[in-house]
Amino acid sequence: MTVTETAPRTLRGPNAGRSNGQWKVDGRAPLNGTEEFKAEDNGINVRARIETIYARDGFDSIPDSDLHGRFRWWGLYTQRKPGIDGGRTAQLEPHELEDRYFMMRVRSDGAALTPQALRVLGSISTDFARGTADITDRQNVQFHWVRIEDVPEIWRRLESVGLQTTTACGDTTRGFLGSPVAGVAADEIIDPTPVIREIKRRWLGDPELTNLPRKFKTAVTGHPSLDVVHEINDVALVGVVHPQLGPGYDLWVGGSLSTAPRLSERIGVFVTQEQAPDVWHGVVRIFRDYGFRRLRNKARLKFLLADWGTERFREVLETEYLGYHLPDGPPPAPAVGPGDHVGVHPQKDGRYYVGAAPLVGRVGGPTLSGLADLIEHVGADAARFTAFQKVVVLGVPEEGLETFVAGLEQLGLTATPGLFRRSTLACTGLEFCKLAIVDTKDTAAAVIAELEERLADLLPELDAPIELGVNGCPNSCARIQTADIGLKGQIITVDTGSGRVQQPGFQVHLGGGLAGVGRDSGELGRTVRGLKVPATQVTDYVERVVRRYAAERAPRETFAQWVARADEEALQ
Repeated sequence: MTVTETAPRTLRGPNAGRSNGQWKVDGRAPLNGTEEFKAEDNGINVRARIETIYARDGFDSIPDSDLHGRFRWWGLYTQRKPGIDGGRTAQLEPHELEDRYFMMRVRSDGAALTPQALRVLGSISTDFARGTADITDRQNVQFHWVRIEDVPEIWRRLESVGLQTTTACGDTTRGFLGSPVAGVAADEIIDPTPVIREIKRRWLGDPELTNLPRKFKTAVTGHPSLDVVHEINDVALVGVVHPQLGPGYDLWVGGSLSTAPRLSERIGVFVTQEQAPDVWHGVVRIFRDYGFRRLRNKARLKFLLADWGTERFREVLETEYLGYHLPDGPPPAPAVGPGDHVGVHPQKDGRYYVGAAPLVGRVGGPTLSGLADLIEHVGADAARFTAFQKVVVLGVPEEGLETFVAGLEQLGLTATPGLFRRSTLACTGLEFCKLAIVDTKDTAAAVIAELEERLADLLPELDAPIELGVNGCPNSCARIQTADIGLKGQIITVDTGSGRVQQPGFQVHLGGGLAGVGRDSGELGRTVRGLKVPATQVTDYVERVVRRYAAERAPRETFAQWVARADEEALQ
């Protein structure tokens, strides 16, 4: 059995010598069907048709180019039809897989959600989404079972509290990751809130930025925990202190995972708070104008950066898009503290913020509305979501801490989660996603419960988290390549003794991680060739490999460090 490294990864760019759909090089003639429908009508325009035609006339009135294309520009995908097993995902056409209901994605952009906003999210879940609501690892909220007839009223409610679905999906500037403790943390380097607010004010929904080559993801933080997974975003601004110029941002570009993972790179410049919105705008426009549009699987910004390199990218940014030189800047300091912010932490104003874990991101109407009530009951301020499917409540007064932490437990949240509940991510999976091959949310929830019971004797000895990512397909929405143990859903062939059968399972990725405590930079995990685990045996596998790690590790050695030196037998 062979161990296969998946990092570092060199991306193969598009073929030279022909048009690759770079607008500034090749012109704007569309080179594939997706580019054609985007050129015919900007996706942002579909909202008017939803409000005036489709919500009135129903699902059957929606043409294909809107239903399977432009609806994404407003955070809407058709969800998977119940009862279709994962083995048929690749065999059926989209219209055969899809239901007449939608997943709706609401962007939070790192904003502090007031009790009123939480109640609106809760009411949407209860009134229109059969009680569903998931916190994603992009700080979004996703609803399911949404009818097209209800979309205008959902938008009205969201916008009454400053929330949107605008460009939450599609080839656009999708929702931003922002530090969940922005503006309140005692150890914050710089507050990114003004940067995100200004970018949204100037460019959210701007038609000039709603026809990008592919999706474009943003992260901005000023906290030393590096809490926005900056290495897997198309653009990230990370708080640093320049020795002469003071607090500002370090610019990172070109990260993403999916089936061709690549970690972002430092451009090497220092960006001030005032410059940050224009620098962001410059990076987006480089992608728009120079991104490779011919082939969808080579259209992300990471392919352009791999082709150009950081020096050329910086030169084009400064000369063609900013019109001024950016000074060299320092890299971020090593991370201080976990970026999920779980637990009770002092704020700079004498109050506290409290990070709490739902179970694999699942909340729902009663939980969201109940959290709003609890926040008001103890006199706290607001809540933010995290890049780890968690929630952080801000401004809890000291005298209300005990009541608040106890109240979280009544809502199905906890500020003191076990190791695996805290460190497990799971994507939407087979229940609702048309790309999925296996179940994820229920599988992950069961695995967490079983592991925390089986490993109860061992968990107190482990002094570092072991991150588990459970993904229903190869696209890595649960960050499988940067988890300690990443599980990529697929149909696997198993020898049962009486014959070989196909069943849901996972390919295993091991030893990945992003910059954080104990790791100065990210690294993609590795696979062990042939190591695939049936979905019914995930708990057995994780228990086995964790016990081997605990038995063989050196003092304070992390799981990823152990994986890097372990022999193949120990990883089985």
